[in-house]
Amino acid sequence: MEDAAEPALRWLVDGMNVIGTRPDGWWRDRRGAMRALAAELDGLAAASGERVVVVFDGAPHDIPAERVDVRFARRRGRDAADDDIAAIAAADADPGTLRVVTSDAALAERARAAGAQVVGAGTFRRRLDDLREDRGAGGRSSVP
Repeated sequence: MEDAAEPALRWLVDGMNVIGTRPDGWWRDRRGAMRALAAELDGLAAASGERVVVVFDGAPHDIPAERVDVRFARRRGRDAADDDIAAIAAADADPGTLRVVTSDAALAERARAAGAQVVGAGTFRRRLDDLREDRGAGGRSSVP
């Protein structure tokens, strides 16, 4: 009997929601905050092997990322990234393996309705912080 491999878990991240969890002055350099988050998400993808997509609000610009699919909302305005994230979740062929990262209640409800799991932005931010600390100490992290 062959072992069926478990489907890989995937992350769909509301980028500005995660950035906004920390009042560190990110609003003075939104693009810098986006680049920093993308770099942290690259670290998560490298450590876990999981696929990561991040969706940002705002005008598209270059954000270097090796392992992360960086996207910008297709339109501007209120809930633009949320609408894109909800559409991605709704169209996903295997939403049970998708974890949507947001603290927006309406988006969380839409993601759950599509069959995705939801992780709060603050909880996810702490996961990234723990991973960075583990990597900074030279240790290897087993990111769940």
